[in-house]
Amino acid sequence: MTTPFPFTAVVGQDDLRLALLLNAVSPAVGGVLVRGEKGTAKSTAVRALAALLPEVEVVAGCRFSCDPAAPDPTCPDGPHTGEGAEARDARMVELPVGASEDRLVGALDIERALAEGVKAFEPGLLASANRGILYVDEVNLLHDHLVDVLLDAAAMGASYVEREGVSVRHAARFLLVGTMNPEEGELRPQLLDRFGLTVEVAASREPDQRVEVVRRRLAYDDDPAAFAARWADEERAVRQRIVSARELLPKVRLGDGALKQIAATCAAFEVDGMRADIVMARTATALAAWDGRSDVLAEDVRQAALLALPHRRRRNPFDAPGLDEDKLDQTLQESAGDDDDPDPEPDPDGPGGGGQPSPSPEEGPQGGDAGAQPEAGGDGADGEPQPAAGGAGEQAPARAAEPFRTKALTVPGVGAGAAGRRSRARTERGRTTGALRPRGTLTKLHLAATVRAAAPHQRARGRSGPGLVLRRDDLRQAAREGREGNLVLFVVDASGSMAARQRMSAVKGAVLSLLLDAYQRRDKVGLVTFRGTAAEVALPPTSSVDAAAVRLESLPTGGRTPLAAGLLKAHDVLRVERLRDPSRRALLVVVTDGRATGGPEPVALAGRAARLFGAESVASVVVDCESGPVRLGLAGRLAEELGGTAVTLDELRADAIAGLVRDVRGTTSRRAA
Repeated sequence: MTTPFPFTAVVGQDDLRLALLLNAVSPAVGGVLVRGEKGTAKSTAVRALAALLPEVEVVAGCRFSCDPAAPDPTCPDGPHTGEGAEARDARMVELPVGASEDRLVGALDIERALAEGVKAFEPGLLASANRGILYVDEVNLLHDHLVDVLLDAAAMGASYVEREGVSVRHAARFLLVGTMNPEEGELRPQLLDRFGLTVEVAASREPDQRVEVVRRRLAYDDDPAAFAARWADEERAVRQRIVSARELLPKVRLGDGALKQIAATCAAFEVDGMRADIVMARTATALAAWDGRSDVLAEDVRQAALLALPHRRRRNPFDAPGLDEDKLDQTLQESAGDDDDPDPEPDPDGPGGGGQPSPSPEEGPQGGDAGAQPEAGGDGADGEPQPAAGGAGEQAPARAAEPFRTKALTVPGVGAGAAGRRSRARTERGRTTGALRPRGTLTKLHLAATVRAAAPHQRARGRSGPGLVLRRDDLRQAAREGREGNLVLFVVDASGSMAARQRMSAVKGAVLSLLLDAYQRRDKVGLVTFRGTAAEVALPPTSSVDAAAVRLESLPTGGRTPLAAGLLKAHDVLRVERLRDPSRRALLVVVTDGRATGGPEPVALAGRAARLFGAESVASVVVDCESGPVRLGLAGRLAEELGGTAVTLDELRADAIAGLVRDVRGTTSRRAA
């Protein structure tokens, strides 16, 4: 068995260590979401925590780790009546990103359930994690329906498995820890809220601390057992501190004064619902127990807010998590009143000091973690400023206009890509549309089709009683239709013809609105821009819509309009993505006024590039950015070459023309015909 890296040997990352330890003291806090860049000891700290947890007493032979002092009355391996008990280490169970729902919650043997009427249940990872740790690395890449199941089980402390009227329930109480790299995509706000605490981790910029990280890692890699032995005393002390804090926890008093501060803080930061108040109360209580105190102090409330609120106060998917600490201090001060709570002002030089308690007796090195430029002269047919001669007139980036709710753009037909919310697809979840023979493990039984397949053979199989004689070949899988996420590739014209600041602001606002829509529909996005003499991939296809918004905000404009180069670059991006993820269908969104300049025959070259997409039946939409009294209709011609449809910025709004989606589908259907 591999020796884990000692928890107390992790250098720095104080917030991460504290959040994990508070959940070890009080699992009711609700788990931890660890956000941060790669290589910041996220996984190392989580795996090290498991070795610190005290041993658990379990019913001997129970696959669900029932507590012998209070066994689960609904345990599938029960009822437990006086079986022997055994002690074992708390488990840490890892949930792979590609796991199926049956692997997570367990599965019923459908054939035995129908033919014999028995609940033959094979436990899943939730059963293995009961009374331990369930660790999900890259939780933001986990399918949404699995995250829903996971968080529901964590909230209820139980897992339910139901298949066609046959149901099993078992206890599932665990410390939930998820890690994620925000560059690879965000969790939905509803799912963020279900994690009790969140911490942001980053590599230290302090050279001494970085040196210590490397020194300890190299020593561990050379001899893991010897390295762990050097930290055994510190590990033992923290383990005992967890046990003592758990014993003290029921005796900690959360007074009215602290509750008032918690409520005032949540109201001041405008968090939705009441979950934040409850999590803050549990966290503040755990902090007091961890410090060996029986009363919650103002400093506990402050630290609880820093851990429980940053991921809940986001008003926009592109807002970075965080908390204004000056506002927090002001709110706590204003809400502090005369009451029976011993809430002294924290001593900045004493223990706590508004900061966090030390997560271990050993402390490693501590580290901390223009106005618009003049626009080029000249104008085009619609009176817009043009770049200076030679195409060198680059301008400062324009700010995006206020985003709006957009029309639903969908890819026609029925796909089979990753679960999402945009286009129709064959999925594991959704409405039942038919039945088919299962390939591999049966996951969703179509009961009526199964009975119809078995019924004609009952006499030949010698059926004599009321039971149905069932064979494996009779089983039918339910075919379901839901929604998939697509790859939305934006091709944005950043040339001089788009350089009027008012126009570019509106264009960026429209693209930002489409990015918001892509975020909500769980799409991957990519960004190609073209200006001057070439096109570039400003953002390769990614699940991080936030990253696309950042690239968009800093997008400069100016120069000629190499439309053909932009389209050819987008074609290359889609070709590579089809090799990487052939099941994910693409939606091309070209944002331009349709002009093409630079090089020989730029318009004809752009037309030939556009016809490549039409020949491959790529769903496409051209967002026509042309404005002014004189309009050339070039974007409409480009849409015809692409085999897609053109919409103006005004038509893109959800309250505009109701037939936009119908137009996209209709155009594609005519092209296919």
